[in-house]
Amino acid sequence: MRKKAMNTKFRRPFRSRRGTARGFTLVELLLVLVILALIGGLVLPGIIGKAEGAKVKAAGSQINRLAMAVESYYLDTGSTPDSLDELVEESGNVAGWNGPYVKRSSLNDPWGREYIYQYPGDHGDFDIYSLGADGQPGGEDKNADINSWD
Repeated sequence: MRKKAMNTKFRRPFRSRRGTARGFTLVELLLVLVILALIGGLVLPGIIGKAEGAKVKAAGSQINRLAMAVESYYLDTGSTPDSLDELVEESGNVAGWNGPYVKRSSLNDPWGREYIYQYPGDHGDFDIYSLGADGQPGGEDKNADINSWD
């Protein structure tokens, strides 16, 4: 008896002659991993650098907002606050307080440290500044101080 020819529509295309499933070789998998590592090595430093730059810009914006809040406090009360905490909670002995002027979370810079507030200031009526990413005075680029007087 003769065997009928098998219909090719129903053949499994991903089977080898022995009937085992085909897959990727170790060399192919290693090549893909090397390509992914190269792409990650080229892209990640740019993304990380932009994130730090965004934190510097955010700190500058927050300092400007805090300076406006201090000025609003002054317009309402006729005096400048002794600390930034007075922008969030009334100290009890200030007439005309109309706050809160900012949220408590606005009193910390993007690196999690409190903004430094000085009244009276060396550069104006008051000074507000952050020490940047490194938390040390001075520095360059992302480590530079961010302040209200520049």
